[in-house]
Amino acid sequence: MARRPNRPARARSLARKFAMQALYQWQLTGHSVADLRNQFAVEEGFDGADREYFLELVQGVIERTSELDATLADLADRPLEQLDPVERAVLLIGIYELRQRAEVPYRVVINEGVELAKRFGATEAHKYVNAVLDRAAYRLRAAEKSALASSQPR
Repeated sequence: MARRPNRPARARSLARKFAMQALYQWQLTGHSVADLRNQFAVEEGFDGADREYFLELVQGVIERTSELDATLADLADRPLEQLDPVERAVLLIGIYELRQRAEVPYRVVINEGVELAKRFGATEAHKYVNAVLDRAAYRLRAAEKSALASSQPR
């Protein structure tokens, strides 16, 4: 029998999903945080999401787009303009969490990004997201990665 994710983890996953969709839309339309919040608050399934985390991700990414894009540009192997909007939204969320949410393990950030890319991205998008977020974790969470590596049995 497969383990079901606990309620808070599921609520965060849903918040990331809706945040990715909101950031995708923001890239295409430029809607404000308030407009995005109001639109997604009535989406089917949103009542199971962590509303505060959704808002933090959307607002945090939009407010820090310049610095997040600068980090992403250093990690990506192509110009940001060539990134698919879904991939960019997923990567911006992942980099935001790696920078701003130290309590979220880097492996969770990577896994959540990969799952979003598998579900919403192009065919091979999840591989690209995995590689970029792994590089981001190496840079932004070097101490956490090395501590975890040293605790692994050889």
